[in-house]
Amino acid sequence: MIPQLRPGDFDDWLQAQPARPVLLDVREPWEVQVASVAPGDFDLVAIPMNQVPARLAELPQDRPVACLCHHGARSQRVAMFLAQQGYPDVANIAGGIEAWSRERDPSVPRY
Repeated sequence: MIPQLRPGDFDDWLQAQPARPVLLDVREPWEVQVASVAPGDFDLVAIPMNQVPARLAELPQDRPVACLCHHGARSQRVAMFLAQQGYPDVANIAGGIEAWSRERDPSVPRY
């Protein structure tokens, strides 16, 4: 079961992590250009969902990974894939960038 992380709870999740987390944005490049999160106490990596299998080497297995998309469906699929590939600490950002804008950072455009 993949943990579902609400954007409003993201800071608490960050603080609970034993290592610097990775926020994996799996949206298409045009979506990232329209709306993106600002990096903070985490590393931001953008890899479109369909490229994740070929680019796994870019994602460290020894750090927590939170997956993000537009509404949460693509990121859930990627989180499940990562867990199947042996990533031990993976979460899905429930509601995606849409919820991020509503719950955490209203300066992020909604589309």
